[in-house]
Amino acid sequence: MDELLLDLGWPSYQEITVDRWKAGVHEQKLDYVAEEVPISLIYNGLPHVVMLATPTNLEEFALGFSITEGILKNPQELLSTRIYNRSNGIEIQIKIPDYRFQCMSDKGRNLTGRTGCGLCGASTLNQAIRQPNAVDGSLKMTSTDLRAALSELHQHQNLNRITGAIHAAAWAVPGQGIIDIREDVGRHNALDKLIGFLLKTGKDLSTGFVIVTSRASYEMVQKTAWVGINLLAAISAPTGLAIRLANETGLTLIGFARDDQHVIYTHPQRLTHNNDVL
Repeated sequence: MDELLLDLGWPSYQEITVDRWKAGVHEQKLDYVAEEVPISLIYNGLPHVVMLATPTNLEEFALGFSITEGILKNPQELLSTRIYNRSNGIEIQIKIPDYRFQCMSDKGRNLTGRTGCGLCGASTLNQAIRQPNAVDGSLKMTSTDLRAALSELHQHQNLNRITGAIHAAAWAVPGQGIIDIREDVGRHNALDKLIGFLLKTGKDLSTGFVIVTSRASYEMVQKTAWVGINLLAAISAPTGLAIRLANETGLTLIGFARDDQHVIYTHPQRLTHNNDVL
């Protein structure tokens, strides 16, 4: 049978019947379970990596991953993306310029990326620990802007509201709140999808900030700084390596970002509190 382009072949969640016990009471109910699907990224016919991800916004995922992994330098270098259903997963066939493809030959990734992994498949330390350029320092915002975005975050997490198992990465602009959001079972996949959306739509990445519903691990800082975003806020804690990279690249890194609190770990000058009641 000929290969078919992906339409709606893989759902983002499924309904199953479960036995639920609560306060000693048993009932059978429908539950909604998030899907994670093997997604193979294939560049110019050569398999590069298989990621476990939510099967949504896959063109944006391909673009965001290609940029934040240093495979492409700008969105224009992604020549085409074709997405195919397979019996056991999804293939994304990505066409890139030959000179970029040649640069990939030494990467040696070709491994599986698990749902929670951000550096899976990197075979050398140089591949794993890549140093982004310094970010532009033009963003200025108040903690009121941060809290306003955090307070509306939940209402934008449609898939997580159904399944309770999905991370999100949101793009917010001071004075405007959350502009858009992407969701995935993997935190780094959600961020790649969001970055792909921002690049595809030509957003000015110096004017806003990113909120992630996860810890701020190294690869989350790396991906954010790689495209020049000024500020990353995570609802959980950062790691030491993430803090060091944020400090070196000029990124403002915030952890434990909740409606009523936040901790600034690096470059606090972008966030003012003059008009806030603390």
